[in-house]
Amino acid sequence: MTSPTTPSQRRGAAQLTAAMVLSGTLGVFVVESGASPFDVVFFRVLFGALALGGYIAARGWLRDHGFTPRTLKLAVLGGVFIVFNWVFLFQSYESTSISVATVVYHTQPFYVVLLGALLFRERLTAAKVGWIAVAFAGLILVSGVTPGDLASGGGYLLGIGQALLAALLYGLSTVVTKRITGVRPHLIALVQVLVGIPLLLPFADFGAMSGTGADWGWLVGLGVIHTGLMYVLMYAAYAQLPTAKIAVLAFVYPAVAMVTDWLVYGHHIGLVQALGVPLIVTAGLKVTLARPRAAAPAPRTAGRAPQAASRTATPAACEA
Repeated sequence: MTSPTTPSQRRGAAQLTAAMVLSGTLGVFVVESGASPFDVVFFRVLFGALALGGYIAARGWLRDHGFTPRTLKLAVLGGVFIVFNWVFLFQSYESTSISVATVVYHTQPFYVVLLGALLFRERLTAAKVGWIAVAFAGLILVSGVTPGDLASGGGYLLGIGQALLAALLYGLSTVVTKRITGVRPHLIALVQVLVGIPLLLPFADFGAMSGTGADWGWLVGLGVIHTGLMYVLMYAAYAQLPTAKIAVLAFVYPAVAMVTDWLVYGHHIGLVQALGVPLIVTAGLKVTLARPRAAAPAPRTAGRAPQAASRTATPAACEA
């Protein structure tokens, strides 16, 4: 029997739905900014660090942060993966479309499973292998790559590869971040965006960003809305929702991305491509919700709220 939905879960579902809707509009902000992917990500992490840092400081979470030298290094490494994951995803928007790039990018959970088995010898069942195969069959359909694309090695094929690389980098960030315990996810996210500032500074073209205009509004929105506000909503929801609901609501993100891409730019995936979407969605849910064998519960950090558990890059919610 399933337990009835509590007011806390209803609030968490509303918060996560709002976060995924915001995530689905991210592509429009990226495209409308008119900036290069490196510039977009640089200003996203800059404005995002200000927004997220301000929220964390206001809540008083900088005191007793819980980081150790080891967990801080893991957070920094995860930040490197996250930052370049955004760069490749935004490059993919240019070569394909927001719709195609987002669906391809949503193969992240399968990389998490494969990387966990490869790097940490986590158990990989035959059922998971089967569902991963189903997902990548769906990926082939969604990508819409033709023999002509393979022969010419054109930009579209490059864009698919960039989205896949972005998903792989997100998966690497996930498996690294899962090793961090006893630290609020907001603080881990703040470290990750702070890492991006010096990391991307050599690649940022400030000359191309001279002047003022609406373009800056899109960039500020990426930092304040799609990094600060979105992360706050997600982490509040994670503390209140079971994994099953998180996994289901995570698919609001690609659905909204596809709708906004169609409404704003007139882009839509074809019929054959659409056949691959339910394969990826179904396989993603099956892999994410697979019941692990009974294991000893993870130790809790004394005196910390449930939000203190590290879920910055949970594979159930593949935010951009």
